[in-house]
Amino acid sequence: MSNKTELFESLHTDYYGMVHQMCIGFMKGDGDLAKDLTQETFINTWSALEKFKGTSSYKTWIYRITVNTCLKYIRDSKVKNQVSIDSELQLPDAMDTVAEEMHQNLYTAIGQLSELDRLIIMMVLEELEYNEIAEVVGINEGNLRVKIHRIKKNLKKILANE
Repeated sequence: MSNKTELFESLHTDYYGMVHQMCIGFMKGDGDLAKDLTQETFINTWSALEKFKGTSSYKTWIYRITVNTCLKYIRDSKVKNQVSIDSELQLPDAMDTVAEEMHQNLYTAIGQLSELDRLIIMMVLEELEYNEIAEVVGINEGNLRVKIHRIKKNLKKILANE
């Protein structure tokens, strides 16, 4: 087995959950689509593995690949008009507990945010360090803290109106 294969398997094991959660957030809770995009993210990771320069951590690098994969899907979908922004999610019968409904409401609210705000709040929910989030989105930590505060206020407003 090659070093590339071993490294990839390690990255897949370590970051699958994180990537999947990010994809769920970008896809507004659509689990099937999130699985597809998670798989696409790891295909992209495999393809780019030799290009990893080590200027950031693998975690930050994979976040960036995840974001780019999801944003590309969103852009392509908008061009093709395949995804309606106002579409309602169809939840399976097994997901009717109160906690899961609240979870779904949160993802629906997150789905109403701008792409950048969605990215930031998903990383906050993943408990990523602020310096890592700032590096991924390309802003300084001070601006990030202000942005997170505004995003949280916006989410509260969205959730209160539902």
